[in-house]
Amino acid sequence: MKKKILASILSVSAVLTTVSVAYADQGLSPLPKIADEWRFEVTPYLWSSGISSTLFYNDRYINTANLSSSDVLGNLKSGGMIAAEAHFGKWGIFGDLVSATLQTTGNSNISVQPPQLGGAAVPVNAANKVTLQQNIITGAATYTVLNNQNIYVDGLLGARGIMATATVSADLSAYGYSKGLVDSKSVSTLDPIVGFKGRYRIADSAWYIPFYADIGGGGGTTNMTWQGILGVGKTFENWVDVSLAYRTMYYDMKGDGLLQKTTFKGPQLAATFKF
Repeated sequence: MKKKILASILSVSAVLTTVSVAYADQGLSPLPKIADEWRFEVTPYLWSSGISSTLFYNDRYINTANLSSSDVLGNLKSGGMIAAEAHFGKWGIFGDLVSATLQTTGNSNISVQPPQLGGAAVPVNAANKVTLQQNIITGAATYTVLNNQNIYVDGLLGARGIMATATVSADLSAYGYSKGLVDSKSVSTLDPIVGFKGRYRIADSAWYIPFYADIGGGGGTTNMTWQGILGVGKTFENWVDVSLAYRTMYYDMKGDGLLQKTTFKGPQLAATFKF
């Protein structure tokens, strides 16, 4: 009898807990409220991006291997990623920064034939290091074009700049002698972009679908660039929510651009603080 009473109490408690959590979620809306006052958002995040690219280096194309997200994290030497927004009424400004330095090393043994006829091949050890340092900055003015209980959408007009430097260093050694070689190439470009961003609320709950898309090009050495983000998130308090999304960014540069048909893509974990 006591076991039945205890089971009933636990069942009722579970139901009440579920109802209270659901009620609490219904009281939290992940959609921003438009008002004639300032509101701000700061979003630090981690974008575990894989890279697929062809580099145009020293007047030739280098078809780089596809690097997975784990490869990139393993080669990541430093970096920082953060986004921020400020809004007053329907107008706002938006900024995003991705800064990362990747470095790979290798070692190989090659045979070099001396220029003299009949000379024996010389074994040479070649140690190389490739470093790619890049900063990607996006900035835009925004205007709210759709806002109701289910969806919030901002149109955006702005620009994205990328600054990238590839450095190749090699150390050649043979018979106790060595010589170091260093070469680098840099590119920077600023391109106008147009797009939209927002959130879709899931079933009147605290859960939501974040989305973002932009496209642009024509500035500097870029033919075209675009970016897309889609995921799922939840608002835990009025001042904080967390999201997990998949993000893709693409760059196609002109003939002498460093990054030819480069795709950055991978999962992104973010926390947004609102005040």
